[in-house]
Amino acid sequence: MTGRWPQPTRVLPSAAEFTTWAARHASGTRTVLLVDAHLTDSAIAALVVRALPVHEVVPLDGPGTLESVVALADRLRHGPARLVAAVGGGSLLDQAKLATALAGDPGVLPRLTAPQRSGLVLLPGENTRPLPLLAVPTTLGTGAEVSRVACLNTAQGKRLVVGRSLAPELALHDPLATTGLPAELAVEGVLEALFRVAGVHVGDPQDRPVEDALACTLATQLLGLGYRAVEDGPGEQVRGAVARLSALTHGDWLQLDRDPYALRGWYLANELSTALGIRKMTAVAALLPTLFRRTTAGDGRLGSAERLERLWNELRSAAPRPLPADPSAGIAALLEHWGVDHRPTAHPADLDAIARRTVRAWGAGLPALGGLTLGDVREILGDAVPAPGPAAR
Repeated sequence: MTGRWPQPTRVLPSAAEFTTWAARHASGTRTVLLVDAHLTDSAIAALVVRALPVHEVVPLDGPGTLESVVALADRLRHGPARLVAAVGGGSLLDQAKLATALAGDPGVLPRLTAPQRSGLVLLPGENTRPLPLLAVPTTLGTGAEVSRVACLNTAQGKRLVVGRSLAPELALHDPLATTGLPAELAVEGVLEALFRVAGVHVGDPQDRPVEDALACTLATQLLGLGYRAVEDGPGEQVRGAVARLSALTHGDWLQLDRDPYALRGWYLANELSTALGIRKMTAVAALLPTLFRRTTAGDGRLGSAERLERLWNELRSAAPRPLPADPSAGIAALLEHWGVDHRPTAHPADLDAIARRTVRAWGAGLPALGGLTLGDVREILGDAVPAPGPAAR
């Protein structure tokens, strides 16, 4: 295999360490700054401009499309930049990851454009990024600044692109980047990280004492931070801790020798949020009580009932407020405590279409749904998302 073996993302935990790194390693390195169009005048963007020799600022707006990513890659490929800095939420960071990967290897493009029904796109393992990427997340929970995955909007729907080279070389975690983040989005960020670690832990039935202990510790720490964010507000200390823990949920240790598709709920939530135009965590929150209920009832395709019970007992013990012993009722109560929107509605015909899209992209012979049939998916969606009442029509 040609090319270098991608290294894990180096995380700088503060603006001070970033400034020191920039002075030592990036002095004179021509940098292009990709920044959320709403954050061009933000303090975190100003920090990056002060620390790095930024020669061009490129504002980006919206989630991005295949066409916009290709255009950005072409711009980077033919520009003078030797370093790319990206400041924004998970969607912007995903665009930066994909564009820099594509700039390094035009052969990636056929992977992104190949006609297929699968929602999963695998990049070639030998792909390398010629322009190092500094990722500065301004939201919490996605972990996009360290992950080897990116979401891409295409005409066929939202695709999950996976490749070792997608992980940025450098990430900056500083509370300055999330200053002004609404409390509800901070709490949803905690839920996203908690969902990720708990879903993988429960979705694979194998007991691994060391990794299981780490996952439980990570989950209970996130639970505590969620309550702190709700009760005291998402202050600097909370936001900094959530960012660090969220990044840890993408660690190789969590997936080591586990089913790579263990997080079944993500695939359903991806299609549900895309079709209804709701936030991903609204979709996840709607699905979680149903997924937990079916898991505890013995549907092993969704995960291990025993492992869910053990994890939920750990979370209940760590919670500052009482939670029901039943995982399904308990997660519903937690969502209420945190004020997370978990009651989207949809007409039955829309759920029929979403179920078909979900199975086409992730099931019917593809491994992500773990054997869930069209009927199973439709039943889960129907349990999780009620039809709108008369007042909502």
